[in-house]
Amino acid sequence: MKFSTHIEKILKTSSLHILLAALLIIPAIASCSESANSNNATKTVHIPGQRIVDYETARKVFWRELYNKGGMTLYCGDTLHSGYNKGVNIEHVFPASWMAYDLRCGKRKQCRESSAEFNRIEADLHNLYPSRSDVNKARSNYRFTIIPGEQRVFGQCDFEFDEKHRIAEPSPAARGRIARAMLYMSDQHDLYLKRKLESLLIAWDKKYPPEQAEHRRNDRIEQIQGNRNPFIDIHRN
Repeated sequence: MKFSTHIEKILKTSSLHILLAALLIIPAIASCSESANSNNATKTVHIPGQRIVDYETARKVFWRELYNKGGMTLYCGDTLHSGYNKGVNIEHVFPASWMAYDLRCGKRKQCRESSAEFNRIEADLHNLYPSRSDVNKARSNYRFTIIPGEQRVFGQCDFEFDEKHRIAEPSPAARGRIARAMLYMSDQHDLYLKRKLESLLIAWDKKYPPEQAEHRRNDRIEQIQGNRNPFIDIHRN
């Protein structure tokens, strides 16, 4: 039945029937609304397709829903199991300390306590990747760049860092994913990127296009969080 025909039939119904229907429907709607408000007052439930409000929620969703079937670490390409992975942390590709500085809400702990915006930004799954704990610690909040030479301290893992100059160089395999995560964060949350770093990330994005695993991850995050990373999607055109 066409939508317009359906409307015409409703209009031909007697006013009494309409009034009776309204009297039956309105209490039911009110009851549902009261029940929903009551449930929301007692607990916060994560519903797929809705944004995640804080990092603690994101951390649970990350392992239980996003990487529940395994995957690979960002910097080293180590295979993840579907359950607990010893020695693996969650990496904020766009550092949380940079977010805190940009929002002027204090240190990370202070921002978590005082800024709903910080909590929402820190919890964005598009910026979160699994990382070996030792590499995650070495990266800290260092700026990505190209470091002359090949001084590797993590064995086969192609990740270099310079503690003195606070810089880090990821492997070519990770550069595209890093670029698209950081460009997304800057664009989505209006976070500042230095021009030199932004230019490097744009170059990495072009040189290292996403593989199918990155597209699948983007699809899954949309289901969980409710939005996509357009810097990944643009490569499908």
